[in-house]
Amino acid sequence: MNSIVTFPNRIPVTEFEERRFKVYTDRQLDKIDIIQNLPEETLFEMKVVASVLPFRVNEYVINELINWDQVPNDPIYQLVFPQKGMLKDEHFERMAQLHRDGADKKEIQAAAKEIRDELNPHPAGQMEMNMPELDGEVLDGVQHKYRETVLFFPAQGQTCHSYCTFCFRWAQFVGDKDLKMSSTEAEKLHGYLKEHTEVTDLLVTGGDPMVMKTKNLVQYLEPLLEPEFDHIQTIRIGTKALTFWPYRFVTDKDADELIELFAKLVDAGKHVAIMAHYNHWQEITTDIAEEAIRRIRATGAEIRAQGPLIKHVNDDADAWAKLWKKEVKLGIIPYYMFVERDTGAKNYFEVPLAEAYHIYREAMKQVSGLARTARGPSMSAGPGKVEIQGITEIKGEKVFVLRFLQGRNPDWVQRPFFAKYSETATWLHELEPAFGEEKFFFEDEYEQMKKGNG
Repeated sequence: MNSIVTFPNRIPVTEFEERRFKVYTDRQLDKIDIIQNLPEETLFEMKVVASVLPFRVNEYVINELINWDQVPNDPIYQLVFPQKGMLKDEHFERMAQLHRDGADKKEIQAAAKEIRDELNPHPAGQMEMNMPELDGEVLDGVQHKYRETVLFFPAQGQTCHSYCTFCFRWAQFVGDKDLKMSSTEAEKLHGYLKEHTEVTDLLVTGGDPMVMKTKNLVQYLEPLLEPEFDHIQTIRIGTKALTFWPYRFVTDKDADELIELFAKLVDAGKHVAIMAHYNHWQEITTDIAEEAIRRIRATGAEIRAQGPLIKHVNDDADAWAKLWKKEVKLGIIPYYMFVERDTGAKNYFEVPLAEAYHIYREAMKQVSGLARTARGPSMSAGPGKVEIQGITEIKGEKVFVLRFLQGRNPDWVQRPFFAKYSETATWLHELEPAFGEEKFFFEDEYEQMKKGNG
């Protein structure tokens, strides 16, 4: 048994077995014993899809989160294992034929790259418009889309304990340097933050920063306790580790140091927010998952939960209501229901906006006010985060009621606008202005921003 250290009156002593982290990628599909019982055609389909889109899963997810009696319909199975429908038919057939013909690795990789380039690998202008500069040089691994918030992609955190099949940052994980965002330069990050006192929030993201050793995280975060960073009020850490590897916060060799880091930041007056990515209530059904949550909360850090609405995984109001209820019970704040982004395997996972709003509303009707903090359905589009507030009829025209929760221009925020109702639209660019308007109110300004790359 591994004994866990504690902070007096804050983190009760507990004991859990230390566990070895064992992971499988596309090169080890044949080493995952339990899937060898699946049809041979299914295994071939997995191999084909995994040669284009990233695949990575660990034993904890396989053994403790997936209900194999429900496969292929189990939501966590759909969340991590490749499915044929994740590629368009023409893309799948092209790659499948190469595998059938025994094509060499170089030929398969070249075809995969061509397909990836068609999948909008960096949506919402994140490579064209979000890249800040310091001393006239573009800062790799840093994004600044909204005035108050800077995103940082530490190079040591650009993988995950397992990969979500729908991930909008899938391009980070396919081994193509041209598609990757990352940085090891803490000094440049800190230099940029010093110059930009309008920034209140630093979001450390990935990949998953929780794959990093605590000592690496310390070099990025502890300097923010110095007086010149007093304007940085909130440190956010985006992670799926509370689902895919909760041992990171409990029994990993430097788990105690990680918990101590959170406590140190909180005690110094920083607001620490763990931005947990949850997609389904099955992800928080294990004792170790609950223990990880408890340990984090005992430091004074808060946990906020967010995730997209995705077909085959959670396109069900009851599943969302059950998830939100469980989160509130464990002290987690439901934060966002996102719409699946227009990238990667979106054709397999996307849900029409009208259906997304219906699911959101039906789920909201089932929960108390403490769970109604979840905002959505929200699209993280190029101009900003756009929320569907409702579907209604005004002067005989059925419309979506929309608003910006966050925008490239802060003046857009909370301003309502209207789009023609559509049964099929799945993203902002597929919507048309209502009431005979030619453009949405923000379009001309946004086009100017794109031309100026700012």
